[in-house]
Amino acid sequence: MANRPGGRRTLALPKNLAEVKVEVVDCDLLIIGGGNAGCFVATEAALKDPTLKIVIMEKAEIMRSGACSAGMDALNTYIPEGKTPEDLVRWSRAQVGGGPLREDLALSNARELNEAIDDLERWGLPILRDENGKIRYRGKWDISIHGEQLKPIMAEKAIEAGAEVYNRVAGTSLLMDGGRCVGATGLGVRDGKFYVFRSRSTVVSTGGAGTLYKSYTADSTDSGAQIWMCPYCVGSGYAMGFRQGAELSSLEQRWVATRTKDFCGPVDTISVGYKAPIINCKDEKVMSRYAHLGGDAAPRYIRANAPMEEWLAGRGPCYCDTRNMAPERVEAMMTDYLNERPSFVLFLASRGQDVTKEPIEIYGSDPYIMGGHTMGGFWVDMERMTTVPGLFAAGETAGGNPNKFVGGCAAEGKLAARGAIAYMAKAAPLPAPSDPAFVNQLEAEKARVFAPLLRGAEFDGVKPLEMKERLQRLMDEYAGGTSQYYRTNEERLDYALKHIAMLQSQFQYLKAADLHELMEANETMDRVDVSEAVVHHLKARKETRWAGWQTRSDYPERDDKNFDCFVETRRDPETGVVTAFTRPYEQLVDGDRFKA
Repeated sequence: MANRPGGRRTLALPKNLAEVKVEVVDCDLLIIGGGNAGCFVATEAALKDPTLKIVIMEKAEIMRSGACSAGMDALNTYIPEGKTPEDLVRWSRAQVGGGPLREDLALSNARELNEAIDDLERWGLPILRDENGKIRYRGKWDISIHGEQLKPIMAEKAIEAGAEVYNRVAGTSLLMDGGRCVGATGLGVRDGKFYVFRSRSTVVSTGGAGTLYKSYTADSTDSGAQIWMCPYCVGSGYAMGFRQGAELSSLEQRWVATRTKDFCGPVDTISVGYKAPIINCKDEKVMSRYAHLGGDAAPRYIRANAPMEEWLAGRGPCYCDTRNMAPERVEAMMTDYLNERPSFVLFLASRGQDVTKEPIEIYGSDPYIMGGHTMGGFWVDMERMTTVPGLFAAGETAGGNPNKFVGGCAAEGKLAARGAIAYMAKAAPLPAPSDPAFVNQLEAEKARVFAPLLRGAEFDGVKPLEMKERLQRLMDEYAGGTSQYYRTNEERLDYALKHIAMLQSQFQYLKAADLHELMEANETMDRVDVSEAVVHHLKARKETRWAGWQTRSDYPERDDKNFDCFVETRRDPETGVVTAFTRPYEQLVDGDRFKA
């Protein structure tokens, strides 16, 4: 059966490691994460070589998994007639303040972009068009869709292509052989098995990292759902690579977005799609202060940080001014919300809020690490291979290339699939299952993964939720979270690293009562490890280049002499020591770096 359901949760829990059932799966191509990018990896790989055995390890159920699981109302990049891939790179470069960014990656992605989105339309995605059949744009680059079924459409195509999907299996580690990746391990969240996927090539497409920081967009504390990003993308892919020495790039360029306050709905739907200006409590148009940077068309980090600057200056709260909207425009806006954030419409209704009389309040989100929006992720080559041979990255996990969004992540899935296939042609054979080093590696990982469960119900330890909330507060207060208006300094970052090390030393006290809590325990360890990398990145960039996304109170100015470059980190898999270093930026597309 190509799409293996997760099934019902077993109640028969192992009492020791010997009782943990192990399932070994051999394949040609392993895809860790069956979201947007992962589905495109599968479809492209099957198209290029139908003989491949392709396996997707998916933590949720692939039909509704990943950041696109609930649908979208727009695709943020599609190159219009008269524009070129180079034009898109220029726009992306301007959106991040003139760079740095990986222009080589951005250009190759842009050349694949429209074809990937055309695939979606051919597969059944409704892309809105005008009376002349032309695609309907709502900005310079983004197009409107009816995207409630976006994820099922992609998932069905991946399965149709022949990929075998293991649902409800959460990735835990990479399998290594002499410094190269030869697969990955996973926890069966429903059946309690330890999965061993041996593969000739591996693509990690697990999405970005949310829930590292405390969220202030909702009153709830334990659901994790009232963040803007998919709350189930917790950075596990980054952590798996980081622990094995894969180089991470640009994690300090975090994604912070302006969201509807208290319910974390998208603001671009209102401000860009329906031209509702951002105002402060004095009824002043906020973006007029940034006219010299483009006003309403200023770079994204400027627009995201502007409302928070108003709060700091005593001019908060801030709003999207919907008071002059015609009723038919309001109805259209709410229809768009029903496509992307349907519960926000119910939230407004529950408060009896008439948006034509009362504007919609907005606020900054908690920070996220996202290689598809900003550029935090693995350093990859043009084939999308990381610095660990045999390990490829696609979508949010691949760094250096901001503003990919849905279409760009899909395009990158295609590129990673081609790179993975090319690698297989020259890769050495997999180690024998009986190889002592390989067996020892598996036993050590199985013990690590199941330890919180096997400590027993009477163990006086730490629940995953407790450690997660401690981490979120630590990151919020010391590593530039929302409560600090995204500001941090050297001393706070040193404090954060000291206490992250303390949390890592307390992994031995994590406890889990069932399989779901065991998954949460492993996710929390992943969050802590990714947070360590994030803090090292924030510490290494001693300047302020993208205010809000990355603000250093002790280095408030931009320093092009020393930091017009990429900040990288690598953790030694043997010693655990993290090293930060830089790589140079190279401009490949001509033109003024600061203008689209």
